[in-house]
Amino acid sequence: MKSLTDRFLQVIKGIKMPLMIIPPSVIDSLLVFSIAYFIDAIFGEPPDRLHPTVWMGTVIAYLEQKIKSENPIIERAGGVLLGLLVIMLFTVPIHFALSIIHNFIGRVVYIIASAMLFKITFAIKCMKQYTAPIAEALKRGDEAEARKILPFIVRRDPSKLDRQHIISAAVESIAEGTVDGITSPFLYFAIFGVEGSIAFRAINTLDSMVGYKDKRHIYIGWFSARMDTVANYITARLTAILMILAAFLLHEDWRGAWKILWRDRKNTESLNAGWPMSAMAGALNVQLEKPGFYILGDAEESLSPEHIMRALRVMELTVILFSILIVFPILMVKTLFLRC
Repeated sequence: MKSLTDRFLQVIKGIKMPLMIIPPSVIDSLLVFSIAYFIDAIFGEPPDRLHPTVWMGTVIAYLEQKIKSENPIIERAGGVLLGLLVIMLFTVPIHFALSIIHNFIGRVVYIIASAMLFKITFAIKCMKQYTAPIAEALKRGDEAEARKILPFIVRRDPSKLDRQHIISAAVESIAEGTVDGITSPFLYFAIFGVEGSIAFRAINTLDSMVGYKDKRHIYIGWFSARMDTVANYITARLTAILMILAAFLLHEDWRGAWKILWRDRKNTESLNAGWPMSAMAGALNVQLEKPGFYILGDAEESLSPEHIMRALRVMELTVILFSILIVFPILMVKTLFLRC
C-alpha cells in the first residue's frame, strides 16, 4: 500500500507534467492575467489621480486644443495625428519599460509590473460598484439616488428618465461595458500582450472624449471613432455569442438571447453596441430602450432592479467564458506560431 507521501508526490508529478507542456511565455501571460484579475476583484480601480486612463484623458484634452483648426481638412488630419500620438505616447514607453524590467531586473518583477499595467485596462468590479447601488436604490424606492449614480455609467440626462428607463440604461451599460470595458482589453492582451491592452484603452478613451458627431468633434474625432469601431468589431460579436452560452448556463432565456440578437443587433447606430445589448435583452426577456434612438428586445418581463443584478451575473460568467475559450487558446496558438 502506498504511503501518504508517495500519493502526494504522485499528485504533484501529475500537476507538473501538464505544466511542462505549456511554454514558459504562456505561463507568464497566464500569471499576468490571473494576478490582474485578482487585483481587480480585490481592489477595483485605483484613485483617479493615479489612474493612467485619467492621464490619457488629460493628454487627449490638451492635444485636442493644440490640434483643433478652423479648416475641416486640416482638422481631419489632426484627428489622425491625435489618435496615433496618444497611442504611441502610452504604449511605446510601457513597451521599453517592461523590456528593461524583463531583461535586467527579473521575471517576478516583470510579471507583477505587467499585471498592474494590464489591470488598468479593464474594469469588472467597477461595473458592479456603479450598477448594483442603482438596483439597491430602486428597491428602496429612492429614484433620486439612482439618478444621482447613473451619470457615472451613461451620458443620458437622468432627470428625463423614469424608473424603467433608469433600469434599462444600467442594463445596457453592463452589456456594452462587457465589451469595451473587459473583453476587448482581454483580446488585445492575448494577441499583443500588455502593450496591446494599453493601446486599446487609449483608443477607447479617445473615442469616449472626441469620437462624437457634434459640431465640435465631427472632424477631429472621426479617426478615433473609426478606430474604436474597428477595435471592438470582433470582440462585440464573440462576446454576444458567449452571452448566449452564459444565459444557458445561468438558466436564463438563451433561446430568446439568440432570437433577439439576430433580430435587433442592427437597431443601434453603433455597429458593435447592438450585439451585446440585444443578446442581454433577449436573455433577460426585457425591452431595452434609449428613447429616440433604439429599442431592443420584447417586453415579456417588466424591468425591475433584479434585472440589473441578473445582467451582472451574465456579464461575470461571460467574462469567465471569454477567458477560458478565447484568451487561453490564443495564447497557446500565438506561442506555437512564434516558434515556427
